[in-house]
Amino acid sequence: MTEHSKIPLPANEPTAPARDSLIERAAERFDFNRYIAGPSPRDLPPPRRAVRDRPLRAAAAPRLEPEVAPTVTPAPVASEPVAIETPANPAVFSANRCEIDRDHLRETGLIVPEGSVTALLEEFRIVKRQLLVQAAELRRQKAGSKAQRVLISSPHPGEGKTYCAVNLALSIAAEKDSDVLLVDADFAKPSVLSALGLPGGPGLMDALMDESVDVADCVIGTDIPGLWVLPAGDTSTSDSEYISSSRTAQILDRLTEGAPNRMVIFDSPPALAASPAAELAKLVGQVLVIVRADSTGQGALEDAVSLLSACPNIQLLLNAAQFSPSGRRFGTYYGYKG
Repeated sequence: MTEHSKIPLPANEPTAPARDSLIERAAERFDFNRYIAGPSPRDLPPPRRAVRDRPLRAAAAPRLEPEVAPTVTPAPVASEPVAIETPANPAVFSANRCEIDRDHLRETGLIVPEGSVTALLEEFRIVKRQLLVQAAELRRQKAGSKAQRVLISSPHPGEGKTYCAVNLALSIAAEKDSDVLLVDADFAKPSVLSALGLPGGPGLMDALMDESVDVADCVIGTDIPGLWVLPAGDTSTSDSEYISSSRTAQILDRLTEGAPNRMVIFDSPPALAASPAAELAKLVGQVLVIVRADSTGQGALEDAVSLLSACPNIQLLLNAAQFSPSGRRFGTYYGYKG
């Protein structure tokens, strides 16, 4: 084979580095980069929108399903009634007012409206204040309409439950922010109407037995501002069964419908003499047991409290006491002139 020898370089030219080829040296001398086309727009990454152009919102997880436009319910206009605040059919009692004989109240030892301040009035002022405070606490505890109901009972007949129920109702009627409905729930021996001198008529038992009867139509108005009375109504041998029915709760709710400041006082039968008292105790927020100082025994009182224990708030009221352990005498301050 023919031997080849390298062509010697001119002596005056420097030796190029071994890493540069002829193409690299030519590209460096003639600047081939200016003939290369720029990058295509499709090769460039998508532009990022400035942060200031994007609305501020919380990051949400990607939805795998297409979004459905929510159904927007139009807000009620001011003229439309709202069921929670204004009942669609509030209880409206009769506009007719029966006159109550004040002399009859005075003769029977009851509180006389518009009369002078007496020891009896002051005593029931204290009692009603405690009951109203407890009713307000029950409202805060979301007890519903039960907070407006108070049951008056006693272990045995003749211990003064009707006397205390009527006086308590007369005292609450004097409140400026409340009215009171006195319900005669002693179906066997009703006595509220005779105590106030009111005429008879249909009442609570009629509404329980006949679904077509609106109990609000049975309420009697009086000439004492803030005082309403619901008679016991027709007699029945099944009064306990009617009271324990589901209709009773509906009727009692009807009595306070649209009247959140109305108190309902029930004069019930004696707890140890008739069963309706125990049934009514399930539907009220408070029970007031009347204890007669000279006759009620401890055993009878304990049995009565046990029967009424379906209501968690039971209080005792001592009636016909001839002495005061502390020596206090109510009502005398208003007649004192110093």
